Amino acid sequence: MNKLILLGAIVIGLTTSCSNSGHPHKADEANSQNVETNNTNKTNKNMITQKITPSIWVETTDAKAVADYYLSIFKDGKLKEHHKYTNPPEAGGGNFETAIIEIAGMELSILAAGPFQKFNESVSLVINTKDQAETDYYWNALTENGGQESSCGWCKDKYGLSWQVVPVEYFDLINSDDPKVREKAMKNTLTQKKLILSELK
Repeated sequence: MNKLILLGAIVIGLTTSCSNSGHPHKADEANSQNVETNNTNKTNKNMITQKITPSIWVETTDAKAVADYYLSIFKDGKLKEHHKYTNPPEAGGGNFETAIIEIAGMELSILAAGPFQKFNESVSLVINTKDQAETDYYWNALTENGGQESSCGWCKDKYGLSWQVVPVEYFDLINSDDPKVREKAMKNTLTQKKLILSELK
């Protein structure tokens, strides 16, 4: 991926979004499926705490395994819901699962419906880290066991979801009133994979 595009996305974007899929045999039929719930939680309007919830489609049918993976990284997280669905024959058959987790105070919806949609870098989740040690932790946790390093603070986890692991001090550097500080931070960002503050200052 072009490093200049990545850098521009860090500086300009730094927002999260979710994408909707049009695959007719999985997500769009969810409301009409037979449902098996693995916990005592029941979905209702009183349990929904966010106005907008990012939703990710992973290329597996085991939402619990996906939830456990992210909860192993975000230690203060929790599993809020896990459901198993069966598509009727007229919808193509097959099983899929959903889960809702809370990580770092944010609800994330997981749709595990098989290999029909793929992630790309047009959508990423930003982790605003408090220092280098926290940056190192999340970077290492996301890139090990099948994850992938990219450039300028970007990486992918083992499911292919893109993350930006960015120390909050980084923004002070690239927005500094001193042009020399800004230029050094910007220039050195292009040479890095994981952001290393000591080399940006």
